[in-house]
Amino acid sequence: MAARSDDAVVIEVDGHEVRLSHPGKIVFPDAGLTKRDLVDYYLAVADGALRGAGGRPMVLKRFVKGIDREAFFQKRVPEQHPDFIDTATLHYASGTQAEETVVRERAGLAWVVNLGCIDLNPHPVRAEDLDHPDELRVDLDPMPGVDWSQIVDTAFIAREVLAEHGLVAWPKTSGSRGMHLNVRIEPRWSYPELRLAAEALAREVADRAPGLATARWWKEERGETVFVDFNQNAKDRTVASAYSVRPLADARVSTPLDWDEVRTARPEDFTVTTVLRRFAERGDPAAGIDDAAGSLDGLLALAERLGPAEKPPRGADASGRRTSTMPLIELARTETKPEALAALEEWRTRHPSAAAALHPADVLVDGMRGASSLWYRVRVNLQHVPEGERPPQEPLIADYDPWAGRRPG
Repeated sequence: MAARSDDAVVIEVDGHEVRLSHPGKIVFPDAGLTKRDLVDYYLAVADGALRGAGGRPMVLKRFVKGIDREAFFQKRVPEQHPDFIDTATLHYASGTQAEETVVRERAGLAWVVNLGCIDLNPHPVRAEDLDHPDELRVDLDPMPGVDWSQIVDTAFIAREVLAEHGLVAWPKTSGSRGMHLNVRIEPRWSYPELRLAAEALAREVADRAPGLATARWWKEERGETVFVDFNQNAKDRTVASAYSVRPLADARVSTPLDWDEVRTARPEDFTVTTVLRRFAERGDPAAGIDDAAGSLDGLLALAERLGPAEKPPRGADASGRRTSTMPLIELARTETKPEALAALEEWRTRHPSAAAALHPADVLVDGMRGASSLWYRVRVNLQHVPEGERPPQEPLIADYDPWAGRRPG
């Protein structure tokens, strides 16, 4: 191991040299984990991490200012990248394109962590065939007020629907509050077909579990349910892959599970420290995923039987914009989540009786993708506030513009 300026070191990984700047930098203060600890973690679980992210173009989600600050999203591979980093050029619906990073070996994992990446965010395609996804991703996203048992019940229903249509579901914790089911498919279908199949799955799960799960796209209409997020299968979407460390204080990990442990496992059980031990003792529960590629024909036939999904009503102002069926008001648009939560508290202080009537799922704090990072929109659904006591739409408490300085002119 050779020392460099600015306390950098060079480590050797399978015959490749990888430079680590500031390896002693604390990344997770509560857990006491440094950048070098994070590199060592990914090298130890590389077999599983590469099974989820290897060979796929990925967006670099870089936390250069720490986990308590917003990450920025970098689609384009850095110009100065080592020869063990592959690339693939993706074309986006906006008409732009980007040469993205493709990691194929352990050294690549160490290299992206050095850039400030904490989790891995690959596309559901292989670099060799960018037009035909080989993975259907089922994101079980709980609304506020939903407990883990409800997510688990939804997961088993989704597993049942998938099995009935010839597909195998591989569960993992999301590393946050939800659960992911990964499904390998043959790379024969387009992105629109993948999304249609995922939407049919979501609708079928919701039909079998009314009040438990929902396929409603509009957040204010979901209530306290588990949203089966089919839109994660749209082109350009990425999801934190297996063994990704998430930017939470306890260094939580998105961890593959066996189905017989899904009911007893809890997301907080799986951290960098516990997953290192777990992986060393038992390996990767998803080791067989690449041998279980199935067909989308069954779900596409289901989509045809279900017919078109219900469309939201449109406004009468000729704009074509959707009109919500719920009494929504917008409170703020902010650059960071702490600012969003502060704006929400200010509104609660202004309107205590209305705030007291809100249910957990009535508070909508949404991370919105900006040009290169997230920004936050804060809304409340006043459906549980008596009509005569509902506060009106007021000037925004904060009005951050994520596109300022980026628009032509």
